[in-house]
Amino acid sequence: MQTLTITSPDDFHLHLRDGAMMRGVVPDSARQFARAIIMPNLEPPVVTTAQALEYHGRIKAALPAGSRFEPMMTLFLTDNTTTAELHAAGESSHIFAIKYYPAGATTNSENGVTSIDRIYPLLEVMDEIRLPLLMHGEVTDADIDIFDRERVFIERILDPLMQKFVNLPVVFEHITTREAVEYIKQGPDNLVATITPHHLLLNRNALLAGGLRPHNYCLPVLKAEQHREAIVAAATSGHPRFFLGTDSAPHFKRAKESACSCAGIYSAHSAIELYAEIFEQAGRLDRLENFASRFGADFYGLPQNSSSITLEKSDWTVPVELACGEDSIVPLWSGQTCHWKLK
Repeated sequence: MQTLTITSPDDFHLHLRDGAMMRGVVPDSARQFARAIIMPNLEPPVVTTAQALEYHGRIKAALPAGSRFEPMMTLFLTDNTTTAELHAAGESSHIFAIKYYPAGATTNSENGVTSIDRIYPLLEVMDEIRLPLLMHGEVTDADIDIFDRERVFIERILDPLMQKFVNLPVVFEHITTREAVEYIKQGPDNLVATITPHHLLLNRNALLAGGLRPHNYCLPVLKAEQHREAIVAAATSGHPRFFLGTDSAPHFKRAKESACSCAGIYSAHSAIELYAEIFEQAGRLDRLENFASRFGADFYGLPQNSSSITLEKSDWTVPVELACGEDSIVPLWSGQTCHWKLK
């Protein structure tokens, strides 16, 4: 196969940041994706409908001329979120979900939820109005090994939550383990998962072998090869509850190459090309369209995009770094060959 045309895909987990960085990175996503779920972990976080609508306006203003890219907004869930704010979000045509971060789990998550029990009354409201809950699937207890955070999250947080809230739409974000794959497959239809290109491409050797590789540092952290293989099998299986979410998370090169590197991998530059490569390696290129363009839209009750994109089989080299204002960003697969190219 030398070309592949699919319905325009959507990115159901995207960090755009704000200000100059947002203006630098949003064209990459708009070039490939028709819509994207936008993460709310700014500084300060997006905690109200009014703030989300203002952020939506800034994103739209930063788009290239003629772009039809549509940002789908979310609110940052905190211990202090009110039921009135949830109802306001549910009534907004621009807000599609509420994001749960355990406090301190990842970039700008200090204001996250301190205890899942404290937000159960809020989840009851979300269950009632069918407002999706997007979950960063880790615990942050100091006594839990960082490679076990996802597994323990399933046992302590997710499983009790799914048993209590049987109608609440839940997205288990950026899954990284075999245990997460099995839990999703055996779970109810209101539980789905997003999968990133970097967790499909890389195992933890890419973070540590031959020296510390800060541009491959992300949270959830890369896992062992057996887990990477499990999520590749899930993504390419055709199972409708696994779909595309890049978790593309830009940081300037100087912040990544520091004494305390920021967590996040910038994959938006070549995301759909890298997904195509992964699906081709698995012998499942025919299943890319459902994963990228249909399953996520179905979960959110969205119509299929009417436009399409075409990929062609053509070798090209991912840039070593990308200019972003007066700074630069090092993208996923930096300096390496990609075998599919967006036409």
